[in-house]
Amino acid sequence: MPELPEYLTEELNAGHLLGYIVGLFTLGAFVSRFFSGRIADRAGRKVVMVFGTVVAACAGFLYVGVGMLNEGWSGESETAMWGVWLFLILRTVHGLSTGFRPTGTSAFLTDIIPKERRGEALGYLGVAGNAGMAGGPALGSFIRVEYDYDEMFIVSSILGILALLLTLKLPETLTNPRKVTLDDLNIFEGGIFESSAIPAALVLLPISFAFGVFLTITPDFVDGLGYTYKGLFNTIIVVASISMRFVAGRASDKYGREPLLIIGGFLILIGMGIMSIAETKLVAAIGGVIYGLSAGINMPTIFAWTADIAPKNKIALGLSTMLMALEIGIGTGAMISGSLFAENPKYLSSIYLGSALFAGVSACILWYVYSRFGKLEKITKKG
Repeated sequence: MPELPEYLTEELNAGHLLGYIVGLFTLGAFVSRFFSGRIADRAGRKVVMVFGTVVAACAGFLYVGVGMLNEGWSGESETAMWGVWLFLILRTVHGLSTGFRPTGTSAFLTDIIPKERRGEALGYLGVAGNAGMAGGPALGSFIRVEYDYDEMFIVSSILGILALLLTLKLPETLTNPRKVTLDDLNIFEGGIFESSAIPAALVLLPISFAFGVFLTITPDFVDGLGYTYKGLFNTIIVVASISMRFVAGRASDKYGREPLLIIGGFLILIGMGIMSIAETKLVAAIGGVIYGLSAGINMPTIFAWTADIAPKNKIALGLSTMLMALEIGIGTGAMISGSLFAENPKYLSSIYLGSALFAGVSACILWYVYSRFGKLEKITKKG
């Protein structure tokens, strides 16, 4: 991920489309949410996990193919943009992996873990995911600097194949699963949203908006600070997130989901606020660590909260509904920040600050609602 902005600029000569790297990926993930939750609740968790992993395993090889085609087309003015369009289409298709895999995995976990330890378990799941997100950018940047983009993409697909082999070993946890049918793909027949998950989705919007901003402009931000391996900054943040996940999930089981989400929102405010004024590696790292702590709190807590308030037979649908907000927030944050940054790089500080304030205001609203009405789970259950 940290290397794609430079790939778009150097290899495809389309740096003005920076926001589309994340924006189209999240569009693909968003569209797939219309199907992934329904399929997971009807045909099983495993088929959803397998499909998402297959997409991830194929994507890296397809990026290499797009690069080879682009080399042949770039010499002709009539075909120079074809490689760019193929890259953007592939980014959209690649997003299906994120639209399917987390929905199936989270539902799988809620099937096998008691409710009173759900937050803790999802926290550990997040540790595993974050370990990959810490190692992935660092490994990708190393391969890109020492070798080239193609090698980076190929290693990505090899890791996807490994994940697929491990996934195939997992059991199916849904009771009485059936085969996937065409009706599962018809969004006009049957529910595609779970209304009980709307509170969680609304709380997730500013969190995911900040993440979309972070993914889009941070590579250029850390490049300006002098990082040779841009993925290293991501690794610092993800390590902070991992450390928090060991305790945040268990804390949400004990003290409630809403208090933890309020704390997480204020940490985004502080972390991104510091990044907005950072002019040295040290100050940026401090802001990044605080932002990473917020992610370690927010994500396992929001997943557990969604599973708490969704009907038992619609947990996957509730998760997919909540995750639609994730894609909307990431996509919007990416498109807005990418467009503003492409227009004028001096907007970078203001972009971080705007994301910080959005999260802070949201945390204040949640604090007010919680202090006045108590646990939103009770309100949601009562309709």
